Amino acid sequence: MHSPHADSNETIVIPLFETVVYPETRTKFQVDTALGELLIAAMKSDGSASAVGLTVKGGTPPAEIPAEGLYTTGNLLMVTHAQPADDGYLVFARAVRRVKAVAVSERDGQFYAAFEPLPDIMDIDEETREKMLAEIKAAVHDISANFQGSEQFTRPVDRMGSVDQIMAFVVPFMPVEVAAKQSLLETVSVRERYTAFLRLLVDLSESINLRIEVARKASEKIGKANREAMLREQLRVIQEELNGGDGSSGEEGYRERIERSTMPEEVRKKALAELRKLESGGSQHHESQGIRNYLDLLLDLPWTVEKKSIDIEEARRVLESNHYGLEKVKERIIQHLAVMKLKEEKQGSILLLVGPPGTGKTSLGRSIADALGRKYVRISLGGVKDEAEIRGHRRTYVGSLPGRIIQGMKRAGTLNPVFVLDEVDKLAVSYSGDPASALLEVLDPEQNSTFSDHYLEVPYDLSNVFFIATANSLSTIPAPLLDRMEVIEISGYTKKEKFAIAKEHLIPETLEEHGLTADHLRIEDGAIAAIIDRYTREAGVRTLKKELARIARYVSAKVVSGGVDLPVVVTADMLPEILGRETVRPDMARKENPPGVVTGLAWTPVGGDILFIEGTFMPGKGKLTLTGQLGDVMKESAQIALSLIRSRLATITTGFDFFASDIHIHVPAGATPKDGPSAGVTILTALASLVTGRAVDPTLAMTGEVTLSGAVLPVGGIKEKVLAAHRAGIKTVILPRENERDLEDVPEDVRSDLTFVTVETIEDVLREALGIELHGPVVPYAGKNRCVPAHNL
Repeated sequence: MHSPHADSNETIVIPLFETVVYPETRTKFQVDTALGELLIAAMKSDGSASAVGLTVKGGTPPAEIPAEGLYTTGNLLMVTHAQPADDGYLVFARAVRRVKAVAVSERDGQFYAAFEPLPDIMDIDEETREKMLAEIKAAVHDISANFQGSEQFTRPVDRMGSVDQIMAFVVPFMPVEVAAKQSLLETVSVRERYTAFLRLLVDLSESINLRIEVARKASEKIGKANREAMLREQLRVIQEELNGGDGSSGEEGYRERIERSTMPEEVRKKALAELRKLESGGSQHHESQGIRNYLDLLLDLPWTVEKKSIDIEEARRVLESNHYGLEKVKERIIQHLAVMKLKEEKQGSILLLVGPPGTGKTSLGRSIADALGRKYVRISLGGVKDEAEIRGHRRTYVGSLPGRIIQGMKRAGTLNPVFVLDEVDKLAVSYSGDPASALLEVLDPEQNSTFSDHYLEVPYDLSNVFFIATANSLSTIPAPLLDRMEVIEISGYTKKEKFAIAKEHLIPETLEEHGLTADHLRIEDGAIAAIIDRYTREAGVRTLKKELARIARYVSAKVVSGGVDLPVVVTADMLPEILGRETVRPDMARKENPPGVVTGLAWTPVGGDILFIEGTFMPGKGKLTLTGQLGDVMKESAQIALSLIRSRLATITTGFDFFASDIHIHVPAGATPKDGPSAGVTILTALASLVTGRAVDPTLAMTGEVTLSGAVLPVGGIKEKVLAAHRAGIKTVILPRENERDLEDVPEDVRSDLTFVTVETIEDVLREALGIELHGPVVPYAGKNRCVPAHNL
């Protein structure tokens, strides 16, 4: 049938939904009103209408079919009858032959297609055809044997003498995707089409057999479970009779425990409601085990506060005995405990201990618990990236659990433990949520009295918990979370403190851990000092303990093998044999600095260090080169320093042309990244030394940030930097004047060995380091590179 507006080579297209028609079969399908009327009009003139039936690709909405949403292989249909039906017409047609639509267009809401025949490729002999026909009939019988009344289906199949007939009869009933049915239609190779059809039948047979086997086993399991339930119920009745009918087992036991518990009334109502669900559903209900787990959690959680009076003197004694040094930290903790003692109505608190690894943050939490006489609970948050780890999973999920906070409270067994949240700076964010945001409610004193855990579903009071969080850095902690905690910084230990910690704590602990006593091993003071200087590089004492453990293992092997005089005395000369070659080579002050080389001070996560900033110049065009893996801030400091030198030293530098010389600044070691503003004065002094040719005293070191106006601003890490200077043999340290108060944190024995010079401007720095007297900033004057002091204008 051709549309009156269509080209003579085009035929109307009938979209087929969820249906694939095969050649030489009769079919019926639903069409919309417009298409039905078009077909009826064509049949009135010819008695029948021809059209191309193309199947709609899966997932395409019926109202939004584009031309690309139709498969291109279909059938030439001879429409013989159409009758009105709901929302359109019911059309009866016969598939004449397989065709391929070579062009599909759309006009007036209808599709038209030019097509060409798609004949079969007869690549199969008669003998093979008969064998495949027999195999396919056998496969149909295997599938039908699993269903009652299948004779009505298999009888017509037995009478068919063609695989194509069976395919057209069977495929519409097969539970396979439309794409698989369409693939059979598109296959023009007779051998491949028959093989693919047989493969579909075999796969379907195996799938049905597997389902039947699973259903049989499930039925057997359910029958066994019902039998066990009946026996268990009989056993319960017998137990009640033996117990005098007191009903103390099963759900009645839960009811009694709930009534005796100290949980709040709101929680008690929730528990009783869950118990009623358990009682009404029976012990074999699919939710019974989840309800039992939930009731067990409610009954195991602590709901009352254990009143503990705070003994400040005992707390001070415990802290002093467990930790050497950290005087300001311990005093800060004592002050916090004193406040808790005064406000008795709420003893919850939140501290954040921040410091490098190995400085005793976690052990401080345990000491606080000992000092308060409270239970100690610790959870590690490093790498946690799922909010459910904090708030718990909702009970609708299989295998749901309460969050770590509630689990910790269950372990503590009291409503006011000391709860350590370790590595709070290492929380991660993922698609599962932001656990740091979930911690906001836990650590907010205004909210945690009604903490909501998804699994618990009832408010839980955390306001009496003493939370102690630990972190190595504040930079990765979100600001809202940091705002809810009181920060106590632990900067690290001096060499003297490390020595005392090793003598008083680490060596006795190491001996006990390795089954040794002082009668087996003694480590001389010189050996301890050598280990600290030459085998460890850290702010804490963790590596120091590892090295002591290596010595203990060495001695343990000697003691077990025999033939050694006890005690074994370890001296500094024996360390290379036991620990190997020295692993730490700290930078030391040089004997002599050439012009352009200045000693600076740096802060690292494992303590302070000195570094040498080196400068040189060469013929060029005024280019500044920076090397040594410098960060953006440090590069900007170098640019500022060069601008200051060009503006301030132009009047006293003879023979140095900034526009004819390239300057190169390098900061060893080149493999270590460096950043920060505190090297500003050091770079400035190195440039001044370079352009004036004056050398800087090698025992002089400095730190501070410089501004473009020549001011010297304060920097951080003064204690660590001064300790590094003292360790390296520095005699004089230049510091920003506003950092003078930070020297109170430096041990007295270190301060007494050093001379400190505080500065406010770069004029002070250059006067002290190079003996250069500047008279203020300079401004440009007539000429290419001529400047005069500003106050002379």
